[in-house]
Amino acid sequence: MRIAELVMALILGVMSVYIMWKSGLSQWEEGWGAPVRYIEGEGPGSGWWPFYLAGAMLLCCVWVIVNWVRRASPPSRSDAVYLDRFGVMMLLKVGLPVVGFVFLIEYVGMYGAMMLFLFYYVWILGRHRLGLALAIALGAPVVTFFFFDVAMRIVLPKGYLEPLFIPLYDIFL
Repeated sequence: MRIAELVMALILGVMSVYIMWKSGLSQWEEGWGAPVRYIEGEGPGSGWWPFYLAGAMLLCCVWVIVNWVRRASPPSRSDAVYLDRFGVMMLLKVGLPVVGFVFLIEYVGMYGAMMLFLFYYVWILGRHRLGLALAIALGAPVVTFFFFDVAMRIVLPKGYLEPLFIPLYDIFL
């Protein structure tokens, strides 16, 4: 457990630095502006949230490493196995469907993939009633569609389900 805590803090710290660089600093070096700054009359630049959230994540990673060195947290003092058989099985039950979700976005779009993933997660993995699983699996994509596509005008990928959304665009946009 002790080594796993350090390795994860280092990996997430490196990812934080990469996100900070990719969201703003790389564009600053190329000379076409720094979107991490506040733009007068417009608001935060496009890289503002990713940059500062990644910065906060980097600070958290540094704090985890400091606690690891000081042995101040329970995982930093533990010699227990990081993932036992149950942990590996849960990782596979959740991790593989997440990979499937990302893969399906290309074909059935964000909303179709979200519906399938939520149905699996609530009904199969969560063992909730079928009615609840269907309500969540169908309701969440609808709410997400109206929030992103209609209210914020941010179009998410639709995949081969694009023709189903044309009547909604005619009504709301």
